[in-house]
Amino acid sequence: MRQLVSWGAAGAMVFGGVVPYIPQYRDIRRTQNADGFSSYVCLVLLVANILRILFWFGRRFESPLLWQSIIMIITMLLMLKLCTEVRVSNELNVKRRSFAAADSKDEEIKAPPKRSYLDFDLNYFWHWSKFTDYVQCVLTFTGVTGYITYLWLDSSLFVETLGFLAVFTEAMLGVPQLYRNYQNRSTEGMSIKMVLMWTSGDTFKTVYFILNQAPFQFSICGLLQVFVDIAILLQVYLYSHYPQKPASHTAHPASTKAL
Repeated sequence: MRQLVSWGAAGAMVFGGVVPYIPQYRDIRRTQNADGFSSYVCLVLLVANILRILFWFGRRFESPLLWQSIIMIITMLLMLKLCTEVRVSNELNVKRRSFAAADSKDEEIKAPPKRSYLDFDLNYFWHWSKFTDYVQCVLTFTGVTGYITYLWLDSSLFVETLGFLAVFTEAMLGVPQLYRNYQNRSTEGMSIKMVLMWTSGDTFKTVYFILNQAPFQFSICGLLQVFVDIAILLQVYLYSHYPQKPASHTAHPASTKAL
């Protein structure tokens, strides 16, 4: 029985993290509208889980946590693919933005001559028009951080710092959604089921870290993540019972809108 409970907990750790995104994914597909979901959530989780995998090479932790990171990266790429397709399909006559150099065969991409390599315009970072641009960015980040980790793998200070950055970045998961809700003065378009699952999953995950004596970085940042989840739930209550007047924003081109 004890072994079965252990296997169940490990399975929940591996696949439990992706469950909250299922209702959000279905809502976006059903409504063909991704405005209520911040694509920066995907960015945060991609960075956090890539760093966590690199941390594993320096300090081997439990295999379920490693597999959780692999599954989460795949899930976030699927979310990005859907959000990008939906956003682009809803934007007409908009200048296309890309991470890589413009393709001369694509008539919609007309980057200025000075941008012959990468478009580093921060106003359009993570708001590209093709899913392949996000994949290129993720691969570039993985390659650079992987090479740096290879060079410094023998340094315990670097490895511990890498582990802290991995879990701290993941702890900030809810912050983009928290900020987006604040900007909109509403939680409309955001799946409340997703946030409830975040909260229950993060609570379970933090208890799992503590009971299994995971590296201390995991436990501390797990608690921080739970607090952020609770803050988002407070926003749901506040904006549903006390509707706020939307904040005025300076007009931007449609392509600059966050997903």
